[in-house]
Amino acid sequence: MADGREEEKREGQELQGAVGGEDVVDDPIMEQGAVVLRGYVIERINTEEPGRHVSSEDLGGRSSEQQDPHIKEVVEQMIKITDELNRNAELQRLINQVPDDCAGGIFMKVARSIFADGINWSRVVALCHLAYRLIYKAITSNNQENIRIIISWVLQVFREQLHPWFVQQEGWVGVIRGISRWRTVAVVASVVLVATFVYYRKTR
Repeated sequence: MADGREEEKREGQELQGAVGGEDVVDDPIMEQGAVVLRGYVIERINTEEPGRHVSSEDLGGRSSEQQDPHIKEVVEQMIKITDELNRNAELQRLINQVPDDCAGGIFMKVARSIFADGINWSRVVALCHLAYRLIYKAITSNNQENIRIIISWVLQVFREQLHPWFVQQEGWVGVIRGISRWRTVAVVASVVLVATFVYYRKTR
């Protein structure tokens, strides 16, 4: 138990450097990934709670960043796949059990488990969906610092685990090209997330 706590503490400390302000990134794929994540969070909130206004600035971004038509198209395709994920009642029950103060070390373990046996766009979207649920909890509890911390965790996963794969896909436009296959893997993504949350609960 002590070793696990020490590992979680170390991973949490490694994440702290990425927190704060607008994203400090110098890679187009990473920068676009941060903008896409924020756009995804905003659109999901607009869908689930239209009366709540959330802007890119609230999530650490820039006011005009969601105007790019390519970003809008990527986010639109991501919303389509998560409409399938949201139909999984067991997945939603497990997501709702994730505490607001989810530790960075645990988040990274869960992220690794999502991609343990492969990477595809459905799993990338599943990661963003997990982050969205945590960010939504932070928004509703008015915890601005947690919002930026969670975004920094996702960017670390993008950078450390997924970046070479993103390059192979020629960046985030790969989401648009792969849309024809998304519906066929939506159920698989749901199963992956359910298994991931079961793993999460066992490591708490």
